[in-house]
Amino acid sequence: MFQAQTYSGSKQEDYELVLKQLQALSEGETDPIAIMANASALLNQFLTDVNWVGFYLWKEDELVLGPFQGLPACIRIPYGKGVCGTALKERTTQRVADVNQFPGHIACDSASRSEIVVPLIIDDAPYGVLDIDSPIPHRFDETDEQYIEKFARIVEEFLSVK
Repeated sequence: MFQAQTYSGSKQEDYELVLKQLQALSEGETDPIAIMANASALLNQFLTDVNWVGFYLWKEDELVLGPFQGLPACIRIPYGKGVCGTALKERTTQRVADVNQFPGHIACDSASRSEIVVPLIIDDAPYGVLDIDSPIPHRFDETDEQYIEKFARIVEEFLSVK
């Protein structure tokens, strides 16, 4: 059973609590939209200084907008384009301190200044990405990257349950 918690520990302790909350929210659920909707809401509620949190899903050779929190967003992103497409193509997290310095950045929200994107890979096949934007340059550090990657791995585990 999910129970909301308050955050008041160190950054790492707060992230550990969020990981536990994700587990509790997703336990027993098999619907991918429900899992991703709650995951994006949880991160949006937890993270400060963010303006968009959500998922893009791999469909027919492009990324298509999935569950998210924030302003309306780009609906389709070509493979290998922008931060999201690059993360999926390279299968590596992209932590971008200043999106204006990222070649080919796709500006869905002109207020976004930094971004972190974690690819979702299930059964060695692309599934999509977890994308988080911030209006603050250099918003995401190594701790954020480490824990957002852990968060994405938990999401993958729940999405891979058949």
